[in-house]
Amino acid sequence: MLNRTPEEIRLANRELSVQTHRGAIDPNFSKTLELPPWQQAKYSPNARQFVIFRSVAQFLFYLGCDRVLGKNTPQQRTRRAQWLTARLLYLGPTFIKIGQALSTRPDLIPVEYIESLSQLQDRVPEFSPDLAMSVIETELGQPLETLFLEFDTFPLAAASLGQVHRAKLPTGEEVVVKVQRPAIEPLFNLDFEVIHRLVRLANRYLPGARKYELEAIYREFFSILYKEIDYIHEGKNADRFRENFSQQPNILIPRVFWKYTTQRVLTLEYLPGIKIDDRTTLIARGIAPDDILKLGICSYLKQLLQDGFFQSDPHPGNMAVSLDGRLIFYDFGTMAEVKTLAKDQMINTFFAVLKKDADELVKTLMYLGLIEPVADMTPVRRTIAFLLERFRERPVDVREFDQIRDELYIMFEQQPFRLPAQMTFIIKAITTLDGIARALDPQYNLLAASQPFIQSLTMGRKQDGKLLGTLARQARSFITYKLTQPNKVEVYIQRLEERIDRGELQIRVRSQESERLLRRINMGLKCLIYLGASGFSLMGGLMLWSIYQGGAIALLVCAGVWFPLFLRALIKLLLRERMDNLASR
Repeated sequence: MLNRTPEEIRLANRELSVQTHRGAIDPNFSKTLELPPWQQAKYSPNARQFVIFRSVAQFLFYLGCDRVLGKNTPQQRTRRAQWLTARLLYLGPTFIKIGQALSTRPDLIPVEYIESLSQLQDRVPEFSPDLAMSVIETELGQPLETLFLEFDTFPLAAASLGQVHRAKLPTGEEVVVKVQRPAIEPLFNLDFEVIHRLVRLANRYLPGARKYELEAIYREFFSILYKEIDYIHEGKNADRFRENFSQQPNILIPRVFWKYTTQRVLTLEYLPGIKIDDRTTLIARGIAPDDILKLGICSYLKQLLQDGFFQSDPHPGNMAVSLDGRLIFYDFGTMAEVKTLAKDQMINTFFAVLKKDADELVKTLMYLGLIEPVADMTPVRRTIAFLLERFRERPVDVREFDQIRDELYIMFEQQPFRLPAQMTFIIKAITTLDGIARALDPQYNLLAASQPFIQSLTMGRKQDGKLLGTLARQARSFITYKLTQPNKVEVYIQRLEERIDRGELQIRVRSQESERLLRRINMGLKCLIYLGASGFSLMGGLMLWSIYQGGAIALLVCAGVWFPLFLRALIKLLLRERMDNLASR
């Protein structure tokens, strides 16, 4: 958040504020964004619920119209994404945080939405400096002039929950003062109830949404959100995080000045730096992006696998690089912990990826709840083995998935993958970090980047404790695996033997063809039933018309109901047959 010069941030914020208030993001909000309802002194819960429900209904209506009218083009998606971004800004901090979370999930939403929602990471309009100074004086109990020698009234940066001002203490130390937006907690209480109602409606009327455990994810999200608005809690997180990296001179974490910190004001050491994904500036300053990439990945491996305490929101606004090439972390409000058992399994998962052990990886992912056991795990296992073999050391190329289309076809029908609430923020952190790594090096190699972390484990002297023992054992196992790794011919022969043992070469293909044929037969029977019911109703209605018009009308109405069902089933049958033909080629 503090990785640009004060003048650059001042100009950027002014530009964004002017654009937002003029309606540059969306002209529909040119007036309302001047004073969003949630910032008003009196704001009715019913009004808040109406605004949120209306926004959700309006967005779903737009998407439905685009789908029906066939307007799902990149240009149209960009317009919808800009509308959504403006609406999230209008709805306030809770929904800005939701947008920030979605902006890191290219696996869930289209790229146009990712690009638009990314503006919410570090381009949120600031609130009044006078109001910020009033909050500081109220919280710290002294006039601003006696608290600081210097205080920059214009914020360095603004985020969803607060904004940051640069200042100088009477002792001469340069600091940044993070000030919370007014009336945040009452707003969260309102949104907590309203979003809970939306989740309950989704679970009741959208059966497909139940498998995502929206209720648990919603509670986890708000649990972290409530902790984030407690700056004392954030300060303690910063101290703990700095202690974890006390032996890492290449990692910088700002000190907390507790005398100037309360629940709504947080004063931290001023550590300016270069934005972590600004590859051009890093190279111009003589800093190797590869070194920063390794430092970032190893620091997160340490957080996740060794400390069990990690920053769950590592977007580029929360990480920077000092002029001497050290990695700086900001914003400790969204820290999360990994339970001991989950940490052990994550260690096993990490080393299973390094060793390309698909069976072990499937087992650990099942334990973590990311994969749900299904009747036939072969497609899942083969897909994971394919990913490990092809993409462990290079970016994913979607075109290569054509080689395993049969497995993907069955796997997505079974839907074995899920996202439990406890893993939501771990996955979010990993995917966000992957985006930063690709910005530094589009062809980055996870194995090469993680080597310093593995070496630190094997060469470290402190091996006491269960966790360090697990890490050291896995590291030694990986080194042994690399030293005794078979050549490619031996690997292919071993995999062929495994496939024969599992019966894949004899049974799997026939099973797929049989399942496809049975599905088409079932859909064909449905077509015949609907067509027969429609025809008999139509003939009966015509025959009864001259005798009993009431009964004839009823039969004709039934024919009108059955015939669309027949057409729908017929279209599905034709589409299914086309998909099966493509998959069998």
